[in-house]
Amino acid sequence: MKLSAINAQATHQTESREDYMSCNGCSFNNSTSSITQGYDWLSDLPDTTDKSDIVEVKFKSTRKEYYKNVENLPLKRGDRIVVASSPGHDVGEVTLTGYLAEKQFKLRIKNPSRYDLNVVYRKASDADIQKLNEARSREKATMIRARQAAQELGLDMKIGDVEFRGDNKKAIFYYLAEGRVDFRELIKVYAREFRIKVEMKQIGARQEAGLIGGIGSCGRELCCSSWRTDFSSISSEAALKQGLSPSAQKMAGACGKLKCCLLYELDAYIEAGNEFPRELLDLELASGIAKPFKTDYLKKEIWYGLQGSMGTTFNLSLEQVRDIIQKNKRGIKPEVQTFSALPKEQNSMEVTLDESLDRFDDKKPARNKKRRNNRGTNKKGGRNFENKSNTPQNKQTASEGGDKNKRPNKRKNNNPNRKRKPGFQAKKAQPASGNNISN
Repeated sequence: MKLSAINAQATHQTESREDYMSCNGCSFNNSTSSITQGYDWLSDLPDTTDKSDIVEVKFKSTRKEYYKNVENLPLKRGDRIVVASSPGHDVGEVTLTGYLAEKQFKLRIKNPSRYDLNVVYRKASDADIQKLNEARSREKATMIRARQAAQELGLDMKIGDVEFRGDNKKAIFYYLAEGRVDFRELIKVYAREFRIKVEMKQIGARQEAGLIGGIGSCGRELCCSSWRTDFSSISSEAALKQGLSPSAQKMAGACGKLKCCLLYELDAYIEAGNEFPRELLDLELASGIAKPFKTDYLKKEIWYGLQGSMGTTFNLSLEQVRDIIQKNKRGIKPEVQTFSALPKEQNSMEVTLDESLDRFDDKKPARNKKRRNNRGTNKKGGRNFENKSNTPQNKQTASEGGDKNKRPNKRKNNNPNRKRKPGFQAKKAQPASGNNISN
């Protein structure tokens, strides 16, 4: 009764507000058979199931595992099958078979000899599909309650998604956390309330974006939620080597990290960049020294700007740059046609540096180390003291002694008490003429 009431309440909360953890427009999160909805590039390949019995199976989101077809079932891409799990069984979709599945298995698994392959039971029936849909209908309500339980225990973690297995007896809770989290008590709460076996799996920001889904800046479904399964780290050098904008907002994806597509054309840019000279890129021209600020690797052009002249830019081809470098070696400074400075709103070469690509690095803010000019105080020993030579009585004695028109020298080097201990009183010299007044 308690479990049914919790599920009914969580389902009502889900229906009453927009669910922000899934993209309703993405067919990948609403159905497990999203591969057959587009053009099938592997449909014309020959059947190679006789060369290998390894089968690649996809489950919810981007989770894929490998199984062994010991019964030699006639399987093809897109078939729903029932596979063995530990314990119980699960329902998934075939993505690769035969030779390609074996190659992908060796590519993704580092130690294939230590990987235990489970077996394929049978093709999924209507009863298996119906039971899978019943299990999937519990996921959103379970995720909302799982977040509430984690918050009640005060754990510094976030439940990103919940995936129920096909037999409705086990669930995987995907969570995000910056460090290690002791969730032993949380597992007991989940097992007691949901009456299932619990598995906790930690994911990163890229995996969370793949679980949620969405539309990228290119107008297509996110790569991490449609087909990409390996999430390697991407550095800012991938954007800099391609001559892209250094703006972090343009280069960041839905996960807040650098876009995975920055790696797709990186090899082509690196290969094209090998043709450019590495040294002597500062050209000596008749109008001055030109420094490079932009490189177009595909067009094989380099943009230059004259040193000391704001807005004077010009572009040179790779052959022209090599020719000018050879002339500079012989002491020749050639003439080059430049572009005059354009107004700020019309300058197409201007780049807005709103944020740096390394904005995710934890950096301490720079402190303002301006020194204050305290001429009237002495900071030695952390205490201020009064210069007794400038007291009113001493000033009166000096003025009556015939030194009225002489101004005190404020230079630091003529201070008699410079580098003296606090409390030391310099002995004042007797005036040459006049009478001293004694108290």
